[in-house]
Amino acid sequence: MKQEMYDLLNKQMNFETYSGYIYLDMSAYCASVGLDGFASWFEKQYQEELVHASKFSQFLLDSGYRPKYSNWEESPTGDYESLLELAQLSLAHEKVVTERIDYLLDIATELKDYPTINFLNWFITEQVEEEQTFNKLIDQIHIVKDAGLYLLDKDYGQRED
Repeated sequence: MKQEMYDLLNKQMNFETYSGYIYLDMSAYCASVGLDGFASWFEKQYQEELVHASKFSQFLLDSGYRPKYSNWEESPTGDYESLLELAQLSLAHEKVVTERIDYLLDIATELKDYPTINFLNWFITEQVEEEQTFNKLIDQIHIVKDAGLYLLDKDYGQRED
C-alpha cells in the first residue's frame, strides 16, 4: 500500500469515529426532549459508526500498517430544533461520508491498489443504505407529522378536570 493510501484510510478511520460522536450527540438530544425511541436508534447509529472505524483499523492492521488515532478539534455538539432537522443533518453528513468513500475508491483505483478497492466496495454498498435510511426517515416524518399532532391533540382534548 502506498503512503498516500495509508494516510487517507487512516484519516477516514478517524472520521468514522467522529461520525459516531455526531450520532451520540443526536441521541442525547432525543433523550433530552423525551424521544427515547429515537435516542436508542441514534445510539445504535453511533455504535455502527464505531464498527465502521474498526473495519478501517483492522484493514490497516491486516495490510501491515499501524492505525493512528487522532482527536477532532471541532465538537460534534449541535443545537437542534426537531427530529426532522436531525434527519436532514444526518442525511447531509452521510452524503459527505459517501463523497469521502468515493474519493478513497478513486485513489485506490488510480494506484491499482486492488485489496483496498475490494475493501472499499463494502462501504460503497453501506453508504447507499445509509442515505436510503435517512431519506426514508425524512419522508416518514413528513407523513406522520400532521397525523401525530392530530392524535396528540385528540388525546389531550379528552382531559377531564
